[in-house]
Amino acid sequence: MTARSRPVLPPDGLIDAPTEPVTAGRLRQALGRFVSGVIVVTTAEPDGRDVHGMTANAFSSVSLRPPLVLVSVANEAHLQARINRTGRYGVSVLAAGQAGLAEHFAGRRPSAEPVSFHWRDGLPLLEPALARLTCTVVESVPAGDHTIHVGRVDTIDEQDGTPLVFHRGQLAGLTTFPTTRQG
Repeated sequence: MTARSRPVLPPDGLIDAPTEPVTAGRLRQALGRFVSGVIVVTTAEPDGRDVHGMTANAFSSVSLRPPLVLVSVANEAHLQARINRTGRYGVSVLAAGQAGLAEHFAGRRPSAEPVSFHWRDGLPLLEPALARLTCTVVESVPAGDHTIHVGRVDTIDEQDGTPLVFHRGQLAGLTTFPTTRQG
């Protein structure tokens, strides 16, 4: 609201009370209507052994100065204990043609082709990917059945391409439409 605007209130009696409880299923269905990008979060032990990755869409920029991002990882996920142990994670932003890798790292089906990693700053990153970040955890925040890991971005690279997106339980490539600017 700006200083000049006034809130618009509904007439008395026109505010609907919730009719159904908020369940995990209903919340998942409602939030599935939000389109998100698809990433694979990876980590490895400091000696390079025990590489592990997980497909995620709970990823966001937090700050540009300092450069911070976050990933949200289920507490029961294998990746959770590994990030807690190493204090580091990598993020690979997937392109439209990488749905098979998204499904592989989601545990839905094995990749038809070998998974190729590019190692940077001691972390495995997918090769290729639209963007790749290496991160050091600066804060981990318990949040319900997940933990939010805020990471300082240590290295970054990116390339052009069409991103893979997730909407209502489906993976797809992003289609853009030309926009017209109004004068």
